[in-house]
Amino acid sequence: MSNAILKELRPDGILILTINRPEAYNALNKAFFDTMDSILDEIYTNDAIRSIILTGSGEKAFAAGADIKEFSSFNENQAKKLSRDGQNVMNRMENCPKPILAAVNGFSLGGGCELAMCCHMRIASDNALFGQPEVNLGLIPGYGGTQRLVQLIGKGKAMELLMTADNIKADEALKLGLVNYVVARENLLDACIELLTKINSKAPLAIGKIVECVNSYYKDGIIGYQTEINNFAELFETDDFKEGVGSFIEKRKAMFTGK
Repeated sequence: MSNAILKELRPDGILILTINRPEAYNALNKAFFDTMDSILDEIYTNDAIRSIILTGSGEKAFAAGADIKEFSSFNENQAKKLSRDGQNVMNRMENCPKPILAAVNGFSLGGGCELAMCCHMRIASDNALFGQPEVNLGLIPGYGGTQRLVQLIGKGKAMELLMTADNIKADEALKLGLVNYVVARENLLDACIELLTKINSKAPLAIGKIVECVNSYYKDGIIGYQTEINNFAELFETDDFKEGVGSFIEKRKAMFTGK
């Protein structure tokens, strides 16, 4: 496997993924997507992995965009495949039943911003910078950015940022709802671990169902309320539900097993 992404699985079940192209400001290339796709196979199937932090190597960039040199000579068919392949990986991330948290350190532009947005939550360092500058290249976002930016910050502001290619700093990203928290650079990883530690203490199957229910709101032809009914009912058959109710009645801490 390529070293495009570094992996560290902590004893507490938090998998830290680090995009490893600091010399290119962690620009997203084919090696990144191929590696991420393989890592997602492991994330989906390895019970030892409870949650994921995705960040960029160095302090300057989470991911400063897609690797323009790699696709500068593409034709329409090649570009369509590039967009489809990128969307497939990011859709797998968005629908992952285990929480994926983007630790945004520095530039999160273009494809990098799209990558952060497909994660379930985002914590930004105080030097983070977000933007979709594709119109400066005569392009538009191709990895889901036109859809997810609207979902996160609303149509009007999304239209403005997509059309002007303006970048926004971390504090404005927080006000718009693009990120959950802004913290000092030196506290970024600790803040991510603290949030995921809290989430990891909850019932894993219920967490996965929350991801499915929330995402169903944005899917054509899917009635989110019905998805909620189905998932709510299915959880009644789990050991985690019995443990959660039992611990509540017995006034003790629940010990969930994900079964």
